[in-house]
Amino acid sequence: MKILNVSQIRELDQYTIQYEPIAPINLMERASEAFADWFVARFPATRTVKIFCGLGNNGGDGMAVARMLINLDYQVEVYVVRYAPRESDDCAHNHRRLKLLINPTYVEKPQDIPAIRHNEMVIDAILGSGLSRPTEGIVKTVIEAINRAPATVISVDIASGLYADQPNQPDDVIVEPDHTVTFQLPKLALVLPKNGKYVGQWHLLDIRLSRRFIDQARTPYYYTNPEEARLLLRQRDKYSHKGTFGHALLLVGSYGKIGAGVLASRACLRSGVGLLTVQVPRCGYTVMQTAVPEAMCLPDQHEYHLTGQSDLPGQAFNEYSAIGVGPGIGQSPESVSMLRNLLQAVRKPVVFDADALNILAQNRDLLGLLPERSILTPHPKEFERLTQRWENDYDKLEILQDFARRYDVVVILKGANTAIATPEGEVHFNSTGNPGLSTGGTGDVLTGVITALLAQGYDPVEASVLGVYSHGLAGDRAAAEHGQIGLTASDVIENLRWSL
Repeated sequence: MKILNVSQIRELDQYTIQYEPIAPINLMERASEAFADWFVARFPATRTVKIFCGLGNNGGDGMAVARMLINLDYQVEVYVVRYAPRESDDCAHNHRRLKLLINPTYVEKPQDIPAIRHNEMVIDAILGSGLSRPTEGIVKTVIEAINRAPATVISVDIASGLYADQPNQPDDVIVEPDHTVTFQLPKLALVLPKNGKYVGQWHLLDIRLSRRFIDQARTPYYYTNPEEARLLLRQRDKYSHKGTFGHALLLVGSYGKIGAGVLASRACLRSGVGLLTVQVPRCGYTVMQTAVPEAMCLPDQHEYHLTGQSDLPGQAFNEYSAIGVGPGIGQSPESVSMLRNLLQAVRKPVVFDADALNILAQNRDLLGLLPERSILTPHPKEFERLTQRWENDYDKLEILQDFARRYDVVVILKGANTAIATPEGEVHFNSTGNPGLSTGGTGDVLTGVITALLAQGYDPVEASVLGVYSHGLAGDRAAAEHGQIGLTASDVIENLRWSL
């Protein structure tokens, strides 16, 4: 699913109007009906609904929604925030239609702002996605009143005061909704971490804008939804065998951190790899053989750290279908040497996680040895160590895209709406997952998942997008069963069902 910028969204509306064809006011009606249907399905007509409308098309949406809710016996109050001398044509049309049912209240000064109570609903339709300057005057005052109110707040399309695809300043005043209901396609602002309190839970409504325009539109930003994840998942042939699905190698663990290797190994096996070999320090041999009997285990020559050397015969690095390195390995000199030897020897994509990333950050010369199209899975602090500090989420995206292009790698920047940057400059945002995944070991699980997919022949970008989506979905299933607070990494592994 594409994420378009404000200019493209405006062009999409106009293209739909011209080639469907449909009158602009009827397209506004279609969007308002979709919002009203969403609202009615979730909130009964037992609470007063206060709708704050601006003077542009977002305000026109709010007025149309008000009319529809009134006709469904909701107790509706409409407040028109007069911040400009005139309305847009479509807003004025819906204003006239609304006045046949109720008389709106006009807000021109602070005294006109109503009291908002805890058992009421607020619909924010003041400013839309075309906003290009900070809120000020009466609009700013109204937004501050909404944010102080104890009511449930829902923004139409985007929170008033929030830019759709550029950074806000720290002192900007923005509505802080409980829900944002947006239309047709996600907006970039909705998937960026720092905007969380200006988005709440967001919901996407299809209002049948031109599919042809969307297919032809060019953008570096995408959002992975269930339909696209299902298209990536390959079906297994009846006559396949364990050799069909690859042989993965995991280089994991150090004294006191063998559990990270266990989690990565179990996740790798649960994600369909045909064969798995795990190399661990000698101290982890019994643990690994006992906890993961399905895996072959290579005990390292070192008792406590990985050197990459084993007394038992194993394959050369390049003979494995895929390699994952990092969970629990620590940053000892032995582990640094092991990683350097791996980078000098391997000629295929490798999955780098955890301490492997920290070693790369401390030894920048190793970045130039990264095999092309390898996969790096940092959380934000690990990525900052690899690169530099950023000013805001938009600056971070540029740094992310530049890093992926410069080193010809896929970078999975973990977090809510995990961002996956490709060597081609694209960024794929994930739609699954929940705060319960913010617990130790879930990153090790993701490494195992992606290594397994890479071993099965998935392209590194496909493995990353599908792996992150499936890992988040398993987390959602686990949270539904155990709750977010008590969720563990093992719960995620048990919910990797691969039925999307």
